[in-house]
Amino acid sequence: MSVVGDADPLAVLIQGGDHRQALAGCARTHGAILGRLCIAMLGSQADADEAVQETLLAAHRSMAGYRGEGTVKAWLCGIARRVCARLLEGRRRHADPPLEVVPPDGEDPHGAFATRQRARVVRGALERLKPTEREALLLRYVADLSHREIAAACEVDEPTARKRVSRALVKLRSVIAPEEIE
Repeated sequence: MSVVGDADPLAVLIQGGDHRQALAGCARTHGAILGRLCIAMLGSQADADEAVQETLLAAHRSMAGYRGEGTVKAWLCGIARRVCARLLEGRRRHADPPLEVVPPDGEDPHGAFATRQRARVVRGALERLKPTEREALLLRYVADLSHREIAAACEVDEPTARKRVSRALVKLRSVIAPEEIE
C-alpha cells in the first residue's frame, strides 16, 4: 500500500526525491514522538537526543529506498527502535548509567523524588519484559502508533504486534502494584 495515495505530504516529498525537505518535515512533524520513544527506551535525555539525531540521519540515508509501505511515522519509529537497540547493546558492554529523570520546573524536591521513584519502578518493570514486548508497548503508548504501524515498525504482522502489546500489558500489571506508581 502506498502512502502517496493517502496524500501524506512527507511520503510525497520522500518519493519525489526532495529528501532535504522531507528530512526537515520528518524532524518537525515526528521529532517529539521520536524523542519520547527514545527516552522511554534508553532512560537518558542525552542518549535519547543522540538516538533521535542518528534516526533522522539514518532515515535521510535510506530515503532513496523508501517504499511507502505503512506510514512515515511507523517507518521512522522502526529506525529509532533499531538505533536504540544498538545503543542499548553498546551500553550493556559497559556499566549501565543511572536513570535520568528531570522533574518539571517548579516541582518541589519531594515531588521530584516521587517522580524518580515512579520512574524507577516503571523502568524496572519494563526491563522485566521481553525486548520485543517492551518495544511494542513503547511504540503503542509512547509513540502512539496503531497496531498496524507497530507491525510495520517491527517488521511483523499485525496479529503479532497486537499479541506483543497485550502480553506486555498483562506482564506489567502482574509486576507493578498500583500503590508503587501512585
